Amino acid sequence: MTGDILTLNAGSSSVKFAVFAAESADAEARITGKIAGIGRAPAFSARDADGAALSSAQFDELDKASSHEDLIALLLDWLDQQLRDQPLAIVGHRVVHGGRHFSQPVRIDDRVMRDLEALAPLAPLHQPHNLAAIQAVATWRPDLPQIACFDTGFHRTQDRLSTLFALPRDLTDEGIIRYGFHGLSYDYIASVLPDHLGEKADGRVVVAHLGNGASMCAMKDRKSVATSMGFTALDGLVMGQRCGALDPGVVLYLMQAKGMDAAQIEALLYTQSGLMGVSGISNNMQVLENSDAQTAREAIDLFVYRAAQTLAGLIPALGGLDAIVFTAGIGENAPHIRRAICDRLDWLGVEIDAAANDGNAVRISSAASAVDVLVLPTNEEAVMATACRQHLRSTDQAGAPLPSQNTSKAAEHG
Repeated sequence: MTGDILTLNAGSSSVKFAVFAAESADAEARITGKIAGIGRAPAFSARDADGAALSSAQFDELDKASSHEDLIALLLDWLDQQLRDQPLAIVGHRVVHGGRHFSQPVRIDDRVMRDLEALAPLAPLHQPHNLAAIQAVATWRPDLPQIACFDTGFHRTQDRLSTLFALPRDLTDEGIIRYGFHGLSYDYIASVLPDHLGEKADGRVVVAHLGNGASMCAMKDRKSVATSMGFTALDGLVMGQRCGALDPGVVLYLMQAKGMDAAQIEALLYTQSGLMGVSGISNNMQVLENSDAQTAREAIDLFVYRAAQTLAGLIPALGGLDAIVFTAGIGENAPHIRRAICDRLDWLGVEIDAAANDGNAVRISSAASAVDVLVLPTNEEAVMATACRQHLRSTDQAGAPLPSQNTSKAAEHG
């Protein structure tokens, strides 16, 4: 294998990227960076493996009207200059929804793109931007292999019962089931659990991915057995701008009594709710923690209450609880939120070491705690890089093109 691996994680207002050496299994990236503030005031930043900032003069005056495609094209040209000695060999993309057909990373071709475009209504904040990044790379270098890595894939180990809604069977058969998300994050956490929990890594673990998007995953044998998100990324926890679990009767009321159409309800549930909606101030947890407003406090309290409630609700799927792992932006960086969630779970024997928690230590549970509590940084980019290496290796060994898709009946779930 020669060349470098580029990973792209395109969201609604940002594009995260990383460059890895193809010939190394190292999880550390050669280059990491981000284009933030897309649609408002785009800003670019990048660092090398030593943490030194990299020159980015061509990004100094970004147009706020620039699309994801425009900015990714600019990023790819910048990378070309940075990687003259080691050109790209493959690009891995985070794709939020893989539906029923895609359970493993897959080489992208026209048919795969059509299948993924059909799933866009199930992840309207993410899927279109994921696909825009793929198209931008294809326009830049049509010959460059691209791999889709699915956030839904990690949860395909769940049994049928865990995926079912109590809907008519014909709707279930059409694919209206619980899929789960944040799978790349959970995949990474599962891979490093033995380093921190030893034999308990294969026990009963709940991982809390708490960020602007938030969910939880119950793992046994480091595989998903249940998760808080469902058919879309709206379900479960209170999030930055998403409502989380909601009585479906509310949607009917909004349509019938308020006269709202589908587009208005979509905007309400995806972008105007959650911490932003309850506080009326911000979707940023740090901003809310620094605020004296009563609405900010109520938004935080609701986030904590629902997080503890959801975590407790996942325990029956595990038959008990050995460990809790906090990860992602809030999970890794908000000691007050971690402590408040764990305080609501003291009846399970969860006890926090205050000093360790305030210091963002890896292990924040006290010696007396019946449940281990960890704080682990996630690394979705490393998971994508591993998938790309596996595809490159399989091509080198077989001497044939990468498999283009995974749409066989055997891959279907439920």
